[in-house]
Amino acid sequence: MKATRLTRFDDLGLTPRLLERIAAEGHAAPTPIQTRAIPEVLAGRDVLGLAQTGTGKTLAFGLPLVQMLTEPRQRPAPGEARALILAPTRELAGQIATTLGALTRGGPLRVGLVVGGASLNAQAERLARGTDILVATPGRLIDHLDRGSLRLDATRALVLDEADQMLDLGFIHALRRIARVLPQRRQTLLFSATMPRLMDEVAAAFLRTPVRIEVSPPGRAVERIDQGVHFIGQGDKARLLEEYLTQHPGERALVFARTKHGAEKLMKLLVGRGFAAGSIHGNKSQGQRDRALAGFRAGELAVLVATDVAARGIDIPDVRHVYNYDMPNVPEIYVHRIGRTARAGASGRAVAFCAPAEMGELRAVETAMRATIPVVGGTAWAPAAVAAAEAARAAQRSGAGAPAGGRPARKPQAAPKAAAAKGGRKAPAPAPATEGSVPQRRRPRRARAA
Repeated sequence: MKATRLTRFDDLGLTPRLLERIAAEGHAAPTPIQTRAIPEVLAGRDVLGLAQTGTGKTLAFGLPLVQMLTEPRQRPAPGEARALILAPTRELAGQIATTLGALTRGGPLRVGLVVGGASLNAQAERLARGTDILVATPGRLIDHLDRGSLRLDATRALVLDEADQMLDLGFIHALRRIARVLPQRRQTLLFSATMPRLMDEVAAAFLRTPVRIEVSPPGRAVERIDQGVHFIGQGDKARLLEEYLTQHPGERALVFARTKHGAEKLMKLLVGRGFAAGSIHGNKSQGQRDRALAGFRAGELAVLVATDVAARGIDIPDVRHVYNYDMPNVPEIYVHRIGRTARAGASGRAVAFCAPAEMGELRAVETAMRATIPVVGGTAWAPAAVAAAEAARAAQRSGAGAPAGGRPARKPQAAPKAAAAKGGRKAPAPAPATEGSVPQRRRPRRARAA
């Protein structure tokens, strides 16, 4: 049966009060995922929604959720959450809470936020008053369940936002545990931009005969993004980035580095060369991350260097440029990185810097997107150069172990420019994935979410 084409929020069954809030927040017309998901959610159905990043998924579940909890209004009991929204990172959780706070301003609903990097005791005090809509990261949610400061036995609605990144971050075990304490009779909404293989298990555990809504092929980038790849040696990336940034003065640029150490060194290098730059990554406190994002949003910072903690937590419409300083190890993450530009109907540009050892990552990205990224600079690396670079990287990894109490051997860095890309590798195996960190492997790791 052909779906009716809905072009206005008025057509979606929303209340006059919500329509007023939507207009006040400047939302003129619903996006495709909103027009298709909102009526299904209001009808009480479970929904599996697949849509590109930046297409308005938050309002797709937020608007009907607010309406259903407002009419009729039932005051939550102490320590109770009437609805739960899970997000993979602190930044994304905070963005969702901000959006919902704007929709509920002046109304009876109470929106709560619990993420790592903030006081557990202060969060527990707020939870004790009861929460209508709780936005949380999986690890911190489990902390509160363990403390007894939160109960989910009366939760009537669950939203898993950016579920594929929760899998990338190793949250599968946390999700299984949370599922066991939720009531069987509930409405569940799962939204994602890609559909990895583990998603079938998550969908089976959480959803009951869901309506599948797919407004764009999973893994495809937004069409308004002008993509390109620039082939460049690892040691020359900092110089190339400076050239690109100089070409577009005054325009916001988001730069993705693979490691926390590498992101921080690159940020300091840019600051030393006169750019207003900041950084966010897992080694930053929550306050530092919030201040960097606020400065970037306000235009005080023109460049933000980030690890993949920011790939789904930045919703700033006027980010014009995304630079993949390091290619991502997980190909699906590429789509989420570049999805930070071309938001809210705008256009944007994304350039990937590809060193010889990263040709495998580039091929994996193109395979996942089923598209070839146009070359905007340099020449594709010859097989011999790729083989040599990959062999050198494999040798570096295999030699990373060090005797107890010792330090791993490192190759000398020829110039400060190369330091930003090295990122610094430590001898022990990577720590378990925590909220705000991304595993440096192709496969999701089993991990405890902190």
